[in-house]
Amino acid sequence: MSYYPWDMHDWGGWTIFHAAFWLLLLALIVAAAIALSRGSRSKEVSQEKTALDQLNERYARGEIDREEYMQRKKDIQER
Repeated sequence: MSYYPWDMHDWGGWTIFHAAFWLLLLALIVAAAIALSRGSRSKEVSQEKTALDQLNERYARGEIDREEYMQRKKDIQER
């Protein structure tokens, strides 16, 4: 019988450790990919302007008068 240091009989508990290490590393990579994906989507959603934001901008630019602003704001808030 020949002896090789990399023979499976000499690995003992290290085989389980190596498998657990690679599974943990794979799980971390998947979790990071999911977190990055969710992060980019939440930024896109937060950048979308609400109807009230758009109304405020139109009023600030002078496109609508105070009466129209107040009526539309009331309509938006009642929805």
